[in-house]
Amino acid sequence: MKQRAPRNRTIELTPEEIAAYSKRLETLDQCVCCDEIANTTIWQDMQEACRHLPKGFADLLFLDPPYNLNKAFNGKKFKKGSQERYAAMLDTWLESLVPLLKPTASVYICSDWNACGAVQVVADKYFTIRNRITWEREKGRGAKANWKNCSEDIWFCTVSQEYTFNVDAVKLKRRVIAPYTKENGEPKDWQREHKGDFRLTAPPNLWTDLTVPFWSMPENTDHPTQKPEKLLAKIILASTNKGDMVLDPFLGSGTTSVVAKKLGRRYVGIEQDKTFCCLAEKRLALVETDKSIQGYHDGVFWERNTKLK
Repeated sequence: MKQRAPRNRTIELTPEEIAAYSKRLETLDQCVCCDEIANTTIWQDMQEACRHLPKGFADLLFLDPPYNLNKAFNGKKFKKGSQERYAAMLDTWLESLVPLLKPTASVYICSDWNACGAVQVVADKYFTIRNRITWEREKGRGAKANWKNCSEDIWFCTVSQEYTFNVDAVKLKRRVIAPYTKENGEPKDWQREHKGDFRLTAPPNLWTDLTVPFWSMPENTDHPTQKPEKLLAKIILASTNKGDMVLDPFLGSGTTSVVAKKLGRRYVGIEQDKTFCCLAEKRLALVETDKSIQGYHDGVFWERNTKLK
């Protein structure tokens, strides 16, 4: 294990934990039913696992595949290719995943700016595209001859015209800058609270309230592209109901499954890296003692860096 600063809260695994959590992992070699696979982490190639998963079982697909970038981590290398090549890869993945979705399912596909065109073309082949969410990733390196790259996109799609969207579950609580009042002096569309003046606003497709996990956050891991739990909470609350099934075929360190468990949903996560699978299982075990989600309190999402106490 790495030597870390005393206040560093990054979740790590000991060799003993890897051995123990490995026993919880599933690898599929035959078809399974929904109840058999609910709330599991599958250690397997995604397309191989999909061959054995039940048809039409998932209410929500969160797809965070490798981006079309030159990148190396955990001994694996990814090489950037053409837009056409990346679109063909995405098409192959979706061809395996679409049969697993309910007719009422929602789909969220993550991408960077460079792959947006490919994602849109392929997503439009299989789904109805509803929106493109852009979220601010406040981390990022500056560039001397270009704009700093500090955003990513998420394509919101549905399988059909019938789908879940719980708008009241994902409203954002913002501090009121110009507190307009009615003639009697009462607040107009905002509330006075002991913490200040706030307004609940409709959820936009521009997300600036997220914090990328870092060393002092209890959700942080060493996964290089870990998504914030708050990001998944927005998606899961908006597009599922309690007891629904959430599928993540590129699970990484487990954020989707962890947030699904915290919010009372069922989940299936697929990941081909054994260490990350075990990390997901450790995080799922930690949910038993801590169901909090940074930035989500009292049933609403708060602006980034809002002091709640």
